[in-house]
Amino acid sequence: MFSRIFKVFNSNINKMEPLHYLDIPSEKATFSMGCFWAPDSLFGSTPGIITTRVGYAGGTEGLIPTYRNIGDYTEAIQLQYDPNTVSYLELLKMFWDHHDPTAKFKKQYSSFIYYHNDQQKAEAELTLNEKKAKGLDVLTKIEPAGQFFNAEDYHQKYRLQQHKNLCNDLGLKTGDDLINSHVAARLNGYVVGQGGIDQFDSEVSKLRLDEAAISYIRQLVIKYEGQGLHC
Repeated sequence: MFSRIFKVFNSNINKMEPLHYLDIPSEKATFSMGCFWAPDSLFGSTPGIITTRVGYAGGTEGLIPTYRNIGDYTEAIQLQYDPNTVSYLELLKMFWDHHDPTAKFKKQYSSFIYYHNDQQKAEAELTLNEKKAKGLDVLTKIEPAGQFFNAEDYHQKYRLQQHKNLCNDLGLKTGDDLINSHVAARLNGYVVGQGGIDQFDSEVSKLRLDEAAISYIRQLVIKYEGQGLHC
């Protein structure tokens, strides 16, 4: 009995802990671009992104929004990013390139840039004016970032959550785990092919995954790379 307990204890000591937390200076970016599952995978696998969360932003009604009672809020994604690795202008380019800012939808699925400081506001307005100068009937609105309400747990890292055993092995068991984990953000993109196999291979050692997880995820990246995103 003692030897069995010791082996379990010893294996837990030697088990590599995934890179859930990055303690580096970061900034926030908040976007609404039609839905939030696809942007969560898109941005999560982008170099420089530390964590992501999906939720509801931009509303004025005095309620706590939910997916079934969203009021005048929009589905949104909020990013923590390292500005020394990816710039806000680069994030804005991804915003414009990965949804249709001319499409008219109800408020829940509308296009918004929610800025967190004056520089973000200026850069957002610059890129919006560039789109309009090309004759596009852009419906995107730029507003200050207000309170952000996290979406329900089942929406957080939705693509990654389809792989329950992987989540359990990584210790991602609650909504807060999924929101606060750097590894969760990265893998939520990789499991649907975002980022691509070359990028995955170049950074996987930094994520501190075991060999079984690496093999499993690598197969998914290869399978889905280039297939695009959908909500």
